[in-house]
Amino acid sequence: MTFSRRDFIKTAGLTLGALTTLPSWVYDAQAATGALIDVNKNNLADIALSTAKKLGATYADIRINRYRLESVSTRERQVQNVSSGQNFGFGVRVLIKGTWGFAASPIVTAQEVERVTREAAAIARANSVYQRRKIELAPAPKVVASWKSSFQKDPFDVPVDDKIQFLLKLNEAALAVKGVSFVNSSMAWVNEQKFLATSDGSRIEQYLIRGNPTFTVTATDRATGDFQTRSSLVEAQSAGYEYIETTDWLAEAKRAGEEAVMKLKAKTVEPGKYDLVLHPSHLFLTIHESVGHPTELDRALLWEANYAGTSFLTPDKTGKLQFGSKIVNFVADRTQPAGLATVAYDDEGVEAQKWHIVKDGVFVDWQTTRDLAPLIGKNKSYGCLHADSWGSVPFPRMPNVSLEPAKGNVSTDDLIAGVDKGIMIFGRGSYSIDQQRYNFQFGGQTFWEIKNGKIEGMLRDVAYQSRTTDFWGACDALGGQSTYLIPGTFNDGKGEPSQSNAVSHGCPSARFRQINVLNTAAKTQG
Repeated sequence: MTFSRRDFIKTAGLTLGALTTLPSWVYDAQAATGALIDVNKNNLADIALSTAKKLGATYADIRINRYRLESVSTRERQVQNVSSGQNFGFGVRVLIKGTWGFAASPIVTAQEVERVTREAAAIARANSVYQRRKIELAPAPKVVASWKSSFQKDPFDVPVDDKIQFLLKLNEAALAVKGVSFVNSSMAWVNEQKFLATSDGSRIEQYLIRGNPTFTVTATDRATGDFQTRSSLVEAQSAGYEYIETTDWLAEAKRAGEEAVMKLKAKTVEPGKYDLVLHPSHLFLTIHESVGHPTELDRALLWEANYAGTSFLTPDKTGKLQFGSKIVNFVADRTQPAGLATVAYDDEGVEAQKWHIVKDGVFVDWQTTRDLAPLIGKNKSYGCLHADSWGSVPFPRMPNVSLEPAKGNVSTDDLIAGVDKGIMIFGRGSYSIDQQRYNFQFGGQTFWEIKNGKIEGMLRDVAYQSRTTDFWGACDALGGQSTYLIPGTFNDGKGEPSQSNAVSHGCPSARFRQINVLNTAAKTQG
């Protein structure tokens, strides 16, 4: 199917909707973007850093970044929206009297860089009156480097019409399933071109690509008025357009349609205790909420309490708390292939690293930045500083946090074979977790009853609840490398003003014993 210009105008709007996660004043950069992208970044960095030094800064950095964003969405046989945009600007951060000051601008000129640096210094001096404890930075070596994330085909070089045709074919694959009534599909692409210069002497350029193709299929039973959905089990990755061309999305859409129809007639779950076998397409979100967030050190120090909550973990529990069973090992990793939080260097020039957060079931370490590390006696940062825009203040953000697989060749079927009464869960669903990331409840996309070591059929209305340490303590088996996937979330909110971060959580299939399962359709008795 092809579209005329008139057809396209009827079904698609060209907007800057893809920029909605950035501060509103960033849009002012649009007029200047084309003319200023080729500025001499090193000369501008020299101006910022020398000005900061003259004003008394003990440390300073400048980020000069360009962001490109594109999104295409469709419904059934129509294009709903095409959003495309870019922005360009810089932000300066200074440390004066042990206090941070930050300012930014979309006008990337020498005069403006000097003005903004002076503004950042003035903010730091004003804030220093209220600073209770002077900020100390862990050392970081000088780095001069250029890096690109791993991709084969830049999605911004692919015509929009190719993307539209792909999504419409995907929709047709789902609609071909009898009983499917609706399907929504989309893909979003982000390109970050980042330049960082620090007063430590670092000059770093990075070029990153991330993609988020997704869809949701809806099946309806018109006789009863019931409807059920099944969304894609394949998640966002740090990858180029080859992710579209090498993944069998049409088969995934067809399967989603078939399973959405099956859910209409699936047996409702009987509440009680079940052994759970969780597929990586589901387990990654449980990891994100119950492991990734509570191990953010700024959260544990109450810096995020007002918006994102705190943590049941505290520094005194490091190396002491039994977080899970002895087979549970969580690794924070900013180098993981295809990881959405994978970089070469963070936003203050610290090299990407890999380290254990939980080792043999014991909580052993935190996510840190240069100013967080000294607060727990560390002399180096793990490189977790990030900002979602040149106009945003960089602050601690989650790295890829992943569950290591079993060393042996353990399959998902092997995990199922060890279950007499259980449920296997695929895909992300509803979730709820308390402000300390301790008590939680999770749903999913599809649920499959396990009896005597075999899948018996589909269930519906399933959610499970537990406490973080109880849940991970109940993990008694992990799949091997053959079951390992690296799903992720494209938008993880944190901070005030809120910023959005992309992050992945690699994991194998995993088994958990005797977890409390609820029936989400059950009505509360009055």
